[in-house]
Amino acid sequence: MNPNLPEPAAAVALAPRCTLGVGGAARFLTSARDSDALRAALDWAAARGLECFVLGGGSNLVIADTGVDGLVIEVAARGLRFEDDGRVIAAAGEPWDELVAACVGRGLAGLECLSGIPGRVGGTPIQNVGAYGQEVGRAIERVRAFDRVRGAVVDLAAADCGFAYRQSRFKGDDRGRFVVLEVAFRLAPGAAARPDYPDLVAELGAAAPTLSAVRAATLAVRRRKGMVLDPADPDTRSCGSFFMNPIVEAAQHADLRDDAGAPAPAFAAGPGRFKVPAAWLIERTGFAKGTVRGAVGLSSKHPLALINRGGATAREVVGFAREVQRGVERRFGVTLKVEPEFVGFGADPEVAALTGQRLRATTSMPAR
Repeated sequence: MNPNLPEPAAAVALAPRCTLGVGGAARFLTSARDSDALRAALDWAAARGLECFVLGGGSNLVIADTGVDGLVIEVAARGLRFEDDGRVIAAAGEPWDELVAACVGRGLAGLECLSGIPGRVGGTPIQNVGAYGQEVGRAIERVRAFDRVRGAVVDLAAADCGFAYRQSRFKGDDRGRFVVLEVAFRLAPGAAARPDYPDLVAELGAAAPTLSAVRAATLAVRRRKGMVLDPADPDTRSCGSFFMNPIVEAAQHADLRDDAGAPAPAFAAGPGRFKVPAAWLIERTGFAKGTVRGAVGLSSKHPLALINRGGATAREVVGFAREVQRGVERRFGVTLKVEPEFVGFGADPEVAALTGQRLRATTSMPAR
């Protein structure tokens, strides 16, 4: 046995390792604390002809009821370093919100509106995590990753990561190629910019937008929406926002009106394009907060969160998500795109339809 790799455990339940709490078991599971351990785990799987799936905080996943027929590698690298020039270097296994809290505590601006988001640092560049006007890609200087094609550790500048709205090269053509090991952020000492999102504006009131005030306001808003993990709150048994806010052309936005004739709310998303809140579309399709379908449903606090009400299966989650997606498409002609990754479903036609054929048969892609 390679000394860098603990003996992988067999038949390990994955549902408890994911915030949605659904899914079967991993055939094998191990942890990797550094690049040597990761390489050893990949070699162990290759020698046995097994697929690999890299697991982080489990906050953006829907795992199939049949689980993962391969080796699941938990990223467990820890370490956090602050440099004098505003650079922050964090290992992939660091809890995300602890990093944000530490940056705010040191007066470093750039991540404060991303407070309360679950998961680990390594998953944030993959999804290009964003909220309330901030995206993590704008604060990233470089990503250190293990390149499975070259078999080597590489440094990727932010410009090479393909960051876009909830997107990166790690989710696109290079899906599964890189395993994030470390992320370097470049932050600015000083006060926060005043947020322009209505929820945060209302929460802050007349208070000065200090970093700590913006973080506190963000956490308060997210808690009201059930978007801060709380074992006592069943509305947080989810993978966060299930659908992305669609970006539509100006003509299509002009056609989006509710039954009262009111235009859809929107934010500018480039010349002639608008980002429309998916929550607005979902509610006006008839899926109110708290809608229930057996063991799954919508959060009673926010219509974007699909929740496990207790004992739900992945199949029930997929079925309800498709119901919502089809409903919005029939009502408004807009196809909602999903945020979470779907793991272990193979060529399942319902999941392929839900994800717009983004599903991969392999289980080797990185995730939060």
